[in-house]
Amino acid sequence: MSKLEVNAVSKSFGDNEVLRDVSFSISDGEFVSLLGPSGSGKSTLFRIIGGIAQPSSGTVKLDSKEITGKPGSISYTPQSPSLMPWRTILNNVLLGQEITGSRDEHKALEMIERAGLKGYENSYPHELSGGMKQRVSFIRSMLSPQGLILLDEPFSALDEFTRLDMQKWLLSIWELYQRSILFVTHNIEEALFLSDRIIILSAKPASVKKEFIIPFKRPRDERILLSEEFLQWKKVIYEEMRQQDVSVDY
Repeated sequence: MSKLEVNAVSKSFGDNEVLRDVSFSISDGEFVSLLGPSGSGKSTLFRIIGGIAQPSSGTVKLDSKEITGKPGSISYTPQSPSLMPWRTILNNVLLGQEITGSRDEHKALEMIERAGLKGYENSYPHELSGGMKQRVSFIRSMLSPQGLILLDEPFSALDEFTRLDMQKWLLSIWELYQRSILFVTHNIEEALFLSDRIIILSAKPASVKKEFIIPFKRPRDERILLSEEFLQWKKVIYEEMRQQDVSVDY
């Protein structure tokens, strides 16, 4: 587990100001969602947190150690699974461990089974559905040694029912292993169902406009999606984002 601190991060490309004084933190084992419009600088922020881009000002710390400009400190799962087509499913999920010089096939096989992919260990990515590929991609992140995982809209390309199944599966795995997660989405319902806390970014130049602590108990049950309390929270966040002129899926 890891604690992330983003402190007054700003980024400009010439006269184009993308991020302005962005500050937030993620505690050990916390699940935090980031809601913001397309083109608001979210990808730039992720690159800065990941250490592959330098901010114009500000710092990023992990467990009180500065990681600004230092890659390899976090694990990143993009929108597309980004699996290597020439590697089997087992070898794909072990990639992060191989890079750091370790290889725990027993744990990998255990997580593959928990993901409902038992029997696909020696299959290749083209033999899997979109949802199955996303599970493989997330397992790879979970098996990597970094304590913080960035998830960049991993379910955006899935249909509604597959997306809900993936959300429930993600929560079951996260509750078991308690990794720190920063999850980016445009979907208010998804953010509410998954998160301990929701951070709202403004339009570009992005800054943190509001944070909400989500009160729903864990473990989460999908029946909460139909509750009056859940609906009221959706309305509150929707109205806040309308004030910030942020486009989201309601």
